Amino acid sequence: MKAVLKNYRQSPRKVRLLADLVRGKKVNEALHTLQFVEKRAAEPFAKVIRSAAANAKQAGKEVESLKITKVAVDKGTVMRKYMPRARGSASPINRRSSHITVELG
Repeated sequence: MKAVLKNYRQSPRKVRLLADLVRGKKVNEALHTLQFVEKRAAEPFAKVIRSAAANAKQAGKEVESLKITKVAVDKGTVMRKYMPRARGSASPINRRSSHITVELG
């Protein structure tokens, strides 16, 4: 089963740290791990895993036996702004976002 969170407003580089933590673990073990991680993306990531588990349960699968087979954190949309700088120039500010995909098997 699969669950997706699109346009999560944090850069993919920071969210991938959590993806590496939970890849290959059982669902309950991954949720327990994310509960004690002090990262901003931990709660939304746990929510996606719970959603994928609920989708699996709805399809008639046993949630306790499921493992996280695939976790992908892809680049989402980028909001571009500009900060005024000295002597009439400007420097770019990129507000990155991520797409989180979790697959259970």
